[in-house]
Amino acid sequence: MSFVGGVETGGSWCVCAVGSCDGAIVAQERLPTTDPQETLSAIIAFFRRAPRVEVVGVGSFGPVDLDPRSPTWGEVMATPKAGWRNAPVARALQRALDVQVVFETDVGAAALGEQRWGAGQGVGSLAYMTVGTGIGVGLLLGREPWHGISHPEVGHVRVPHDTARDPFPGSCPYHGDCLEGLACGPALAARWGRPAEQLDPDHEAWPLEAAYIAAGLANLVFTLAPERIILGGGVMAAPGLLPRVRRELENLVAGYIQSPALAPGLEQYLVAPALGDDAGVLGAIALACAGSAYAEPRARP
Repeated sequence: MSFVGGVETGGSWCVCAVGSCDGAIVAQERLPTTDPQETLSAIIAFFRRAPRVEVVGVGSFGPVDLDPRSPTWGEVMATPKAGWRNAPVARALQRALDVQVVFETDVGAAALGEQRWGAGQGVGSLAYMTVGTGIGVGLLLGREPWHGISHPEVGHVRVPHDTARDPFPGSCPYHGDCLEGLACGPALAARWGRPAEQLDPDHEAWPLEAAYIAAGLANLVFTLAPERIILGGGVMAAPGLLPRVRRELENLVAGYIQSPALAPGLEQYLVAPALGDDAGVLGAIALACAGSAYAEPRARP
């Protein structure tokens, strides 16, 4: 049996795996995300120990350059994560391992994984939003990741900010009170003085959080109208938050879009990931299985 590799790079952790195109994983390791040199060296060491692969799919935190014609293809771009700006993730793996590297965002890869093996099966257009250290969205249109001049940056859209209700100025270093600046995990910690996992289920944080997330999702519903939305990430582990977001989003849609997908309650439309913490790395394996459509040509130096 032939195997492919998958890597999910996150702001805190990276997950490496070797598996087959039916979703079976034969080797896997979780590594801390430190500086680029140390982290990439650890990823390379994993693949040198693991069964041999010819293709490695990478789902990377971003923003990243996904244009295979670009001289900075495969690099992390204007990230706030210290030390990672211009880190050549894809080419470092390509050169060290002599493999083809298929490169996507972490959320784009997770969307592919969920569509292939998880909660997105059976739909052609899908949005995967993660709410955690940041807020990112992967969009699949026609069963492929959608890119334009860049990959989607839905975390940085503007959402209504009632400063009387919520005087917090936002935590985004670029945009202040964009969606990510108001609703990501670090924003919750900065606003309330302790991390999300330490906030009680009845804390006043959660109605506000649900309202912000739903406002961001409403932008997706009205502009792209995906057939399903998957909502994951560490913040979404808060008890009762997903049902709150469903109620808020249903109120914002207000019956304007008539579709069986938007049945009352949105329980089949706005769903949790089925693959859990493996969505990203399984998506990276799905990328590798899809092959060269998402890769730089091997002949390029």
